[in-house]
Amino acid sequence: CVTTLIAKTLPVTASIAVGAFTLWILIGVGLGTLAALKRGKWQDRVATGFSVIGVSFPTFFLGLISIMVFVIWTGLLPFPQYSGITENPWKWMTSLILPWFVLAIVSAASYVRMTRNGILEVMNEEFVRLGLAKGLKRKTLIVKYVMRAALVPIVTIAGLDFAFLLGGALVTESIFNLPGLGKLTLAAVINSDLPILVATTLVAAVFIVVANAVVDVLYGYLDPRVRAK
Repeated sequence: CVTTLIAKTLPVTASIAVGAFTLWILIGVGLGTLAALKRGKWQDRVATGFSVIGVSFPTFFLGLISIMVFVIWTGLLPFPQYSGITENPWKWMTSLILPWFVLAIVSAASYVRMTRNGILEVMNEEFVRLGLAKGLKRKTLIVKYVMRAALVPIVTIAGLDFAFLLGGALVTESIFNLPGLGKLTLAAVINSDLPILVATTLVAAVFIVVANAVVDVLYGYLDPRVRAK
């Protein structure tokens, strides 16, 4: 039954998506903010270097390298064999560590650049200079006003990226042998299984629509001008 297959594979993809998304937002926005606030210093150069290197690595290549290093050569991690979080929480986590970090590194690289450029652009706005001239603390100004303004375009990209990931991380699931929506979609394409292909496409479309709705709500929180309209 198609519904049963979707219900069985969706938790796997959701586990990958939530963990990877959390990591890449923390890494990407964190490093991007640090790079902007330390512009021209070594922190900026390190963050920019990470961004350039991370963007250069495709997911499949970094995934294969991580398996070779952490599973085959060093034996620090077992080869990913997915187990549900309710069945074996430790095995669930160890099976997802590598997929999380591979997706986080590849995706966070572009977020570093976007966050850095967004903050620097907002820092040059007149209201920032006016706030500093009136005696507002730089930290308060950055946290309450600059970050909120700079995050507006990032929220758009993040929402869509998360929705696409929920629709199935095809390459990642195939490399790490994870029975998620992406692997199910690939099997449906290979076997010309139209009902499953239509179902997985529909699920991905629903996630994209929901993500756009959530992004619109977040706009109102981040930018008061949107609420006013």
